[in-house]
Amino acid sequence: MPSVRRLAAAGLTAAVLLLSGCAALPAPDGRPVVVTTFTVLADIARNVAGDHLRVESITKVGAEIHGYEPTPGDVRVTASADLVLDNGLGLEAWFERFVGEIDVPHAVVSDDVDPLPIGSDAYAGRPNPHAWMSPLEGQRYVHAMVEAFSDLDPAHAADFEANGTAYAARLTEVADELTAGLEGLPVGQRALVTCEGAFSYLARDGGLTEAYLWPVNAEQQSTPQQIADVIRFVEDNDVDAVFCESTVSDSAMRQVAQATGARFGGVLYVDSLSLPDGPVPTYLDLLRHDVRTIVAGLSGGAGPS
Repeated sequence: MPSVRRLAAAGLTAAVLLLSGCAALPAPDGRPVVVTTFTVLADIARNVAGDHLRVESITKVGAEIHGYEPTPGDVRVTASADLVLDNGLGLEAWFERFVGEIDVPHAVVSDDVDPLPIGSDAYAGRPNPHAWMSPLEGQRYVHAMVEAFSDLDPAHAADFEANGTAYAARLTEVADELTAGLEGLPVGQRALVTCEGAFSYLARDGGLTEAYLWPVNAEQQSTPQQIADVIRFVEDNDVDAVFCESTVSDSAMRQVAQATGARFGGVLYVDSLSLPDGPVPTYLDLLRHDVRTIVAGLSGGAGPS
């Protein structure tokens, strides 16, 4: 069950003084305002909220969430919110500093997730924060938002519950598509190789072994040892295709592909949605794109363009 916390009020006046000259917020429309830390959470929240809440994202489309630097305008948007949602699990390293002077109720949407540990490098043993990359764990996010929104706006709790139930059913469909797509894949081909170790939860759902160049995108410059380790993994496991995420350079992974003869299987999306006319304008689109790209790549086909 997600806990709703109130962010410390100390120093709020000083924070507000930083905000002069910032762009104006959207005009109030009478609905409570929910602010999320990144676009994926915002999209889930909008599906749960329906028309009853206005949902904004601190980070914009295409932003790298791990190393984000908040702006005074971000402080202004958040200080005016009725509720703030963040992922937790150490994802938003900047978040505690950012919200330390803002008095706004706060819920962590991953509170019910049983986290998988990061397995290597300086982050070994810390929780892997990318639980939303599993459609099944994504259902826990939905449930957390239903509870938080019902506390915020009890008059519409039944609607939040109904929206959450319908949306969770669509996530089940994506999980089933992953399982069905990988069902006939030989054991030797059940390996997912990516730039960032962001797919532990999705790999677990699909029964895939995971390998990656770096554990989190906060350190996205590959070392020669990391590249050599992944090359060895690809060769030892006869991996047919390797992948990289949209928010980082794929040059190191293409080096792995060239060295091993594996194909570059395509671009995956993790930390950010795309613009409305892009390939992943919603969270469901993001999951479907990644599932279909991975299934096609590991099966020898071509994934979504």
